[in-house]
Amino acid sequence: MSETPYILDVNQDNFQEAVLQASFNVPVMVDFWAPWCNPCKTLMPVVTKLAEEFEGKFILAKVNVDENQPLAAQFNARSVPTVKIFRNGAVVDEFMGAQPESNVRQLLDNHIERPSDLARMEASRLIEQGDLDEAIEQLQRANQADPENPRVRSDLIATLFLKEDYERVEEALQALPAVERDTEEIRGLESRLLFAKVAAAAPDLEELQATLESDPDNSEARYQFAAQRVIEGDTEGGLNALLLLMMRDRAYGDDGARKGMIAILDTLGDHAMVAQWRRKMANTLL
Repeated sequence: MSETPYILDVNQDNFQEAVLQASFNVPVMVDFWAPWCNPCKTLMPVVTKLAEEFEGKFILAKVNVDENQPLAAQFNARSVPTVKIFRNGAVVDEFMGAQPESNVRQLLDNHIERPSDLARMEASRLIEQGDLDEAIEQLQRANQADPENPRVRSDLIATLFLKEDYERVEEALQALPAVERDTEEIRGLESRLLFAKVAAAAPDLEELQATLESDPDNSEARYQFAAQRVIEGDTEGGLNALLLLMMRDRAYGDDGARKGMIAILDTLGDHAMVAQWRRKMANTLL
């Protein structure tokens, strides 16, 4: 057992308290390791140094897989070292194998609370009250004070989206570092922006539906109809409209229907409907 309270040897008996419950207060980094593992011996000094340096901003929990095989199996630690970050009782990040200190430090920075995170909480409260302008100002000030916190930028973009300030959303997205753009949340916002801009300039759903009933070959109206569906949260309705457009007018918008479907599906991750819709697209393209 380490002499510092920030580094713990964890087993089946104390995992609930030392990891799951503790993660509601601070991030907990669980290092699944084994005494015979050379990469583990490389990684352990790195994570130990960081735990001592951060002085309680995160907890390092070490799990010897030879002595805790059921625990390793429960959390799918099939190889060692496997490192998982727990927050609020759940795994929020992970990596496998020995990593340089810079990589581990960057991973921690994504989860350790910073002073600017307090501004995010205040902005969230303002959004609940409907004060989007003040929330945006709060997040802008936080971003200027702490430009190293990607969570602030993500919240700012999402709040600009709520305000339907799509021009500023697009500018903010383009200004993001590449590593921040390659996240599920940002990809989802980029996809929604594609349809939000179309929907903002389109007639309402009832008018579009009437147009399509009288003129089923109106490709622009069908694309606008799909965009309205997506923005209103009817993802499957949007996909249906785009699939029909792809079947009727593949050339519309430089293959816009297919591209739109891909943009939607890319944001759904492992959702069960993704494989189904990709098959429908493939069958249509045959």
